This record gives sequence, structure tokens and C-alpha cells, in this order.
Amino acid sequence: MTFKQKIKSHYQNLLSEKINELRFMISDLAQDAQNDAKGSAGDKHETALSMMHLEQEKLNQKLAEIIEQKKVVDKIDADAIHNKIALGSLVQINDMLFYISVALPKIQLEDTTIIAASPQSPLGSQLMGKSLGDEVEINKNRFQIKSIE
Repeated sequence: MTFKQKIKSHYQNLLSEKINELRFMISDLAQDAQNDAKGSAGDKHETALSMMHLEQEKLNQKLAEIIEQKKVVDKIDADAIHNKIALGSLVQINDMLFYISVALPKIQLEDTTIIAASPQSPLGSQLMGKSLGDEVEINKNRFQIKSIE
């Protein structure tokens, strides 16, 4: 397995775990609401039920976002070699390593820190289409592209 494949796999697992966690939380809330509906009545009950529904809506929205992120990561061809930065590129800029995919937490793999950046982020949008040796400027800092995989 190449380093880029390991990165993709790590992010896929991370997203799958988040999806499962959110589904569990949504299921738990639904069950709590059902149990609450059986044993309570009155204004206090209605307020608690409304709060549970609001929380459930928030979780469903977050779940939809994460499912979309996973779809993007799943589509990435980890075997593709890029001459120009595109979705799925592993890019070294100065001393930092960026994985162009979706905005996700940075990870440590093989003693290396990888930062996942979305093509829509300020840095990602400047990097898209750039080649080896090109420079980008963010917040008055210059960054040179050292490698692209």
C-alpha cells in the first residue's frame, strides 16, 4: 500500500467512524424521545421533546455533511499521479504535507503530519492547477510547492 493509499484509507475509516457514531446518537435520541413520550405529559414534556427533535435535526444535518465528505474521499484515485495539483494530490509545500480532498482533521502517519485541505479552502483554491516549483502566497507568507504525488 502506497503512502497516499494509506492516507486515503485512514480518512475513509475516520469518516466511517463518524458516520456510525452519528447514526448511533440519532438512534439513541429517537429512542429517548419515544420513551419520553410514553412516560410524560405537560409543558415540560413538550419542551424536552422539542429540544430532542432540534438536536436530532442538527445531527442529521451533520451526518449528511459527513456522508458527502466520504463520497468525495471515496471517489479519489489514490493511484493517480498528478503533474498539476488536483483532487487527491499529496502536496509538499515548504515543510508541510497537504492531501487535497475535503477539510478534515490533520493526522499523523509514519511520523508524518498530513493536513487535509479542501479545494474550496483559501489554500486549496490557490493550489489547484499549480505545478512543481510554483509559489502561492497566503497571509503574506510565501509557500513553494516542493512535490506533487
